[in-house]
Amino acid sequence: MNSRIVIVGAGPVGAVTALAMAQQGLEVTLLEADTHYDEKPRAATTHASTLEMLAELGIIDEVLRQGLVSPRFQHWDRVSGELVAEFDYTRLADETPYPYALQCESHKLVNIALERLARQPNARLLRQHEVTAIDQLGKRVEVRCMTPEGETTILADFVVGTDGARSVVRKSIGSEFEGYTFPERFIGMTTPFDFEQHYGYANRSYFADPDRWVALFKVADNDMRGIWRVISPATSDESDDVVLSEAALQQRLQHFFPREAAFEIRYRGVYRFHQRVAASFRKGRVFIAGDAAHVNNPAGGMGMNSGIHDGMELTRILAHIARHGIDETLLDRYQRRRRELNIEVVQRDTVLNKRRLEERDPQIRRAHLDDLRRSADDPLAHKQFLLRASLIESVRKAQQIA
Repeated sequence: MNSRIVIVGAGPVGAVTALAMAQQGLEVTLLEADTHYDEKPRAATTHASTLEMLAELGIIDEVLRQGLVSPRFQHWDRVSGELVAEFDYTRLADETPYPYALQCESHKLVNIALERLARQPNARLLRQHEVTAIDQLGKRVEVRCMTPEGETTILADFVVGTDGARSVVRKSIGSEFEGYTFPERFIGMTTPFDFEQHYGYANRSYFADPDRWVALFKVADNDMRGIWRVISPATSDESDDVVLSEAALQQRLQHFFPREAAFEIRYRGVYRFHQRVAASFRKGRVFIAGDAAHVNNPAGGMGMNSGIHDGMELTRILAHIARHGIDETLLDRYQRRRRELNIEVVQRDTVLNKRRLEERDPQIRRAHLDDLRRSADDPLAHKQFLLRASLIESVRKAQQIA
């Protein structure tokens, strides 16, 4: 078995996919344009379904060591201050070895996967290799890159694009990125203030508010002392510099969580969120996965998880083909499973999660919160809600798609 796989993009999806494929005996080259993966706040929530996959790769212990276990998450009505619903992952103890979500920052996962990848004799990571063009020539694919030493070409049997929302690989196969970008900006910041100790909030909490909702998450941070991320929409047309000023951020935090002292703010940034799915996840011998194939708002923490699921699905398919020969039906199955499920589960649920938080119509807002309350209060519905939120249900549905 000597299939040559080129993976473009060494983020969490690319790094994990490269490790999975290398462990299956495939010859893997992982290309990355940057010199390193930066540590600014990005995806952190790793669901049980994904933790099971990381266990298969032998890196689960290190991921758990560097992460923060979240056994529950909460939905609050910020207007009334009421705890609407609390969901407890321990109810999935008979469904998964990991009945919780893990808050492990994406840069940690990348470093763990790449450290393990470096031990594989059939894998290599090439940094400062910016892909400029991809050409399919019969049974081979040529990947052209610009490097500090000039242009180079790498030959592959298959190419996997995990190169983000602006994917060069997706553009090379002519796949439209269908969907939309949310009109509002979103403000993200981090603070060491302990919201759980002072307010009793779970380390994954959502606060619905028709005027200014907020999402609150705790991650372990590099020193394992913990730091909280606060995400909320901008509510004015002021410039980024203005909304990120110290005064504006203090006012924003005090609006959500009033206290006498100022908050220590360690990171601040402005984000745009999108809901998009590529029209096709494959053309010939070129595939796309992760943000190159689909992007969504972060409510529910599904983006990185679904991207890793893409990579694991591709690993199974390409490993089978390397052993048994090309099978177009099997190659097409990647599109059938991953695109359909992304639309059915990830896109729909993340949109619904955001709507629950921001709904302005009083009757609809009440109905959304009542639905959450009923789901949390009914044992069967509670468990079903968690099976869907953790993407366990999605993984099981994928196996039923031929």
